[in-house]
Amino acid sequence: MRARAAGLVLGFAADRAFGDPSRFHPVAGFGTIAYAVERRVHRDDRGRGVAYTAALVGLPAVAGLLTDRTTTARPLLRTVVTAAATWSVLGGRSLGREATQVQCWLDADDLPAARQQLTHLVGRDPSHLDVREISRATVESVAENTSDAVVAPLLAGALGGTGGLLAYRAANTLDAMVGHLSPRHREFGWASARLDDVLNLVPARFAALLAATFAPLVGGRPTEALRIWTRDARRHPSPNAGPVEAAFAGALGVQLGGTNTYGDRVEHRPTLGDGPVALPDDIDRAVRLADAVGLGALAVSVLIARRPTRPRRSGR
Repeated sequence: MRARAAGLVLGFAADRAFGDPSRFHPVAGFGTIAYAVERRVHRDDRGRGVAYTAALVGLPAVAGLLTDRTTTARPLLRTVVTAAATWSVLGGRSLGREATQVQCWLDADDLPAARQQLTHLVGRDPSHLDVREISRATVESVAENTSDAVVAPLLAGALGGTGGLLAYRAANTLDAMVGHLSPRHREFGWASARLDDVLNLVPARFAALLAATFAPLVGGRPTEALRIWTRDARRHPSPNAGPVEAAFAGALGVQLGGTNTYGDRVEHRPTLGDGPVALPDDIDRAVRLADAVGLGALAVSVLIARRPTRPRRSGR
């Protein structure tokens, strides 16, 4: 268990130091395979989608579990494997870097560049967004993805080792690929979307709790973050994005939510928080809060990973 904890720490440190691998990213490779399989097996049928999700999440999970089992007697190797898997599935450094670049373009009054940079973070149409809407979208992305790309995988790794890390990232990737309500994936993507919802139920609320805890680091109050979370989270259409975005809104003292355009689809989301609409300076505050949340999640994950286990009883 100490090897698992050490691997999580080393993998987190690698993500903070280097960000996502620039070439041969394992998650990108998995996405390529998943896309190819989807093209071959797709039929907008819920049962077909369940089989697709089970296979593409189950195989990485089994591979990770087998790897952990075969390295049980070799703690150093197990640490290295866990660290490599953790680094490959985390996205905290890259998330912060993309958000900070959006702020740099806004500070330089280059709206076209900021809009283009925003496409690296969100799926909404940025072509007509102004400074405040770009800032809001960036803060929302930082909040939601801190839960999805940092807190959730760390907890999955603490509880499930390499298998947990790989299974979580596979499920989250499939949700991003087929879990949205497009005509092609309305039924086929149901299983991927629901699995991702279930896997993020606890991590999203834990991320929200950490955001409230660390609110003073960005000039906020924990009580206000908790108040906005408990009052506004249920308004959000996502059961997991709602708590963490609401907690960030309360911690930062800003208002999130509003109208979002996704191609031909327009969503009018209720607002979260009582403060003013987010501005470029709030992006930096959101990134700093996200960094603190990530460190808090790492600390708790290490404690979970180091939990004592019952010794196996002898068969005699």
